[in-house]
Amino acid sequence: MFKALLLEKDADGFRAGVTDIDESRLPAAGDVLVQPAWSTLNYKDGLALTNRSPVVRNWPMVPGIDGAGTVLESRHPDWQPGDRFVHNGWGVGETHWGCLAARARLKGDWLVKLPAAFTPRQAMAIGTAGYTAMLCVLALERHGLQAGDGEVLVTGATGGVGSVAIALLSKLGHRVVAASGKTHETDYLTHLGASAVIDRAELGAPGKPLQKERWAAVVDAVGSHTLVNALAQVRYGGVVAACGLAQGFDLPGTVMPFILRGVTLAGIDSVMAPRALREQAWGRLASDLDPALLETMVEEVPLEGAIAAARRLMDGQVRGRVVVRI
Repeated sequence: MFKALLLEKDADGFRAGVTDIDESRLPAAGDVLVQPAWSTLNYKDGLALTNRSPVVRNWPMVPGIDGAGTVLESRHPDWQPGDRFVHNGWGVGETHWGCLAARARLKGDWLVKLPAAFTPRQAMAIGTAGYTAMLCVLALERHGLQAGDGEVLVTGATGGVGSVAIALLSKLGHRVVAASGKTHETDYLTHLGASAVIDRAELGAPGKPLQKERWAAVVDAVGSHTLVNALAQVRYGGVVAACGLAQGFDLPGTVMPFILRGVTLAGIDSVMAPRALREQAWGRLASDLDPALLETMVEEVPLEGAIAAARRLMDGQVRGRVVVRI
C-alpha cells in the first residue's frame, strides 16, 4: 500500500482526496517503478485537482504531471534501481497515473536523469514550469538572441514559467521587463532579476496591429490579447516564445508583425518534447539557474495540502512554484 492523491468522478460527482492504494492498482503500461519523493503543482495539475477543466481523460486518476525521486524496479535498459530521475509531462496525470503519490509506474523513455546539481526537491521547484521556461530560452537563442540585443519581455511574470524565465534571462545577461498584474510583487520580480516591471493591463486589452517597436524577444505564458500586443511591439526580426494561455487560447491579431517586421512566433510544447531536448534543457538549468534564487520562488506543502494549494493556484493566489512533499 502507498499514499496517493486520488481523483474520482462518477454518478455521485467529483471527489479528490489522499488515500491508501494497493500497488497492484498501478497501471500496467510502464517499465519502471519509481518512488517520487517530491512533486509539484502546475497549472494543468490545478485544473485537474479542482475539476475546472476536462484535463483528466481516464478515471479514477492519480494526478501529478511532474515527479522526482528514485527508481525502485526497472525493465528498461537505461534505468537501474537507485537511479535518481525527473519526470515532466507525457500525458501523466491525464491519461496515465501520475506522481502525486508514493509510487508510480512510468515508461523509462519518459524519464530524464536528475542532474547532479539538483536535489529532487529543487527539481520539483523547477518542474514543468521551469523546464518550459528553459525551452523558451533555448528557442530564443536558436533564433539568434544574444545578451545586449535589447529588452526581453516576460508576461505572467509571477507565475512559475515567468519567475524562472526572469531568473534565467537575467543571469544570461539580458535586460528583462516583467509584466504582471500583481504590483505588490515588484520587489520579488526585481530580486529575480527584472530590470523593470509593467502592469499587465498595458497588454491585456485589444490594441493596434502594429505598435511602437520595443522588445528584442518575448516569453509569453498568457496568450490572447497579451500575446497579440506583444507581437505588435516586437522589434524588426525579433522572436516570441509562446507557451501558455492564462488569458485565453485565442489569437485575435493580424499577420502584420510577421510580414512587415519579420517577427517569429515560436510555439513551445513541454509535454511531448523529445528526450534529447529535455536533457539539453535540464543540463542548461543545472548551469544557468541559481539554486538560491530558486528557493525564493518556492512554497512547500505536504501531499495532504495539495488540494487546497491547487485551489489557491487557480484563484491566482500563488506566487512562483508550489512543491509537494510526498
